[in-house]
Amino acid sequence: MGKQKTHKGLSKRVKVTGSGKVVRKRAGAGHLMSGKNAKRRRRVTGSGLVVGAQAKTVKVKLGK
Repeated sequence: MGKQKTHKGLSKRVKVTGSGKVVRKRAGAGHLMSGKNAKRRRRVTGSGLVVGAQAKTVKVKLGK
């Protein structure tokens, strides 16, 4: 049985830290920012974590 290939679309969107956590960009910061209040704009500028069962699935798709 062969190796599983890396999901290239996902590998461009997330990265795995040294401790094994999966870091992602927060949703909602792509466009139409002028209509969102300042608190919401600040909240979406950072990075977030993928948690729980989703993190496990992501790691499998990345081949980690």
